Amino acid sequence: MRASLQRKTGRGQCAVAPIPGAQSPTPPVHISGAEGIYSRHYIMSVVQEYIDRAISHPRGRADRITITIEKINQKPILISSLPLVTAECRDISQAEDIIQQLLSSNSIDEKAINRALGIVYGKNAMRGASLMLSGSGKRTEPDRQRGTRVSHMGIGSNALRGLSLELQRHGINMQTVQEALVLASKVSSCGDIIAELCVSDDPDYTTGYVASRHTGYVRIPHIKKKGSKSGGRVLFIREDADPGPVFEYLEKTPVIINRISPCKGEMNIDEILDCNYQ
Repeated sequence: MRASLQRKTGRGQCAVAPIPGAQSPTPPVHISGAEGIYSRHYIMSVVQEYIDRAISHPRGRADRITITIEKINQKPILISSLPLVTAECRDISQAEDIIQQLLSSNSIDEKAINRALGIVYGKNAMRGASLMLSGSGKRTEPDRQRGTRVSHMGIGSNALRGLSLELQRHGINMQTVQEALVLASKVSSCGDIIAELCVSDDPDYTTGYVASRHTGYVRIPHIKKKGSKSGGRVLFIREDADPGPVFEYLEKTPVIINRISPCKGEMNIDEILDCNYQ
């Protein structure tokens, strides 16, 4: 599902839809997106859930909702979820310090980290994720506004029940956490991706994350001010990686989580860095 809202052009009027093939002078505002891999008999209930989400989102009420249903012909790759933990964090300043330490521990160069922070805290949120070289900080996505979309991912019913129980023990059994963990787990299962930084563009959601195979999925509270619409996602790839296969894996290869790794409560950054999962 992709939901958007047409920008106002003045006097309360919306821009007229452009002629097909022409560039719109006022591109629509992205409101929300969601997806999953589901059995056939769940489709109708999932579609209704996605529509409800699109018309009641904190970023605004969408006036254009696109639902795409696609049959998966390729056998999905089965993976485990990343281990999950929440970092002890008081404010944005500490959040940025935690981000720096986590990415540095994953061998991301300072230049790349600074460029990534500029993206996720910038005023213009991207529609997708930036694919950035971990050393030089060079962006490799062909379309910098679109970025790359992480797609074709889901979680098995037994794994979802197990994940819900794990998250419930820590008081964070929310759809937002579940979906973010599924996405981050697929991203980290790509061999050429070293780490991911994510700040939600939802103005009401102020917990972001850094995820990697090395440090797991680390939730970072107070990563931005409440009410801020800034946000973005940066995927750090190996300096010598070929971006083509990475795009192919992220956007088209079906992946399903069928095993749940341990979920922990709050820990300070030093304790988190001591947990080396590789």
